[in-house]
Amino acid sequence: MRAFYYAAAALVLAAPASAGEIRHFDRAAFQGLQARNAPAVVFVHADWCPICRSQEATIKRLLATPAYRGVTVLTIDYDTEKPVWTSFGAQKQSTLIAFHGRRETARLAYDADPQKVTALVAAALR
Repeated sequence: MRAFYYAAAALVLAAPASAGEIRHFDRAAFQGLQARNAPAVVFVHADWCPICRSQEATIKRLLATPAYRGVTVLTIDYDTEKPVWTSFGAQKQSTLIAFHGRRETARLAYDADPQKVTALVAAALR
């Protein structure tokens, strides 16, 4: 019986993630996602920004669904990481940039419309 529980635990631990991931931007991680031709969204975010909070809520709802489990969202702090976000051509907080591998697939700035945010995240899968 004990072997059964260990086997079940191993299956749970080995199962693919059921949600996409939101984490802080790291250039090496971003380049790794690009090299694997993986979907990614770069999110220029400010904690004080209401548009950013709304975008983030929509993104979290999407990443919790199986359709978006492979998407990685990398956040860049607007207030402290200006050289990073300007390297992507962003001009303000609440900028979302979708990539599929090395190819930029969509961009949205200062817009929290859930349909537009959803379309941007979906574009990273194509």
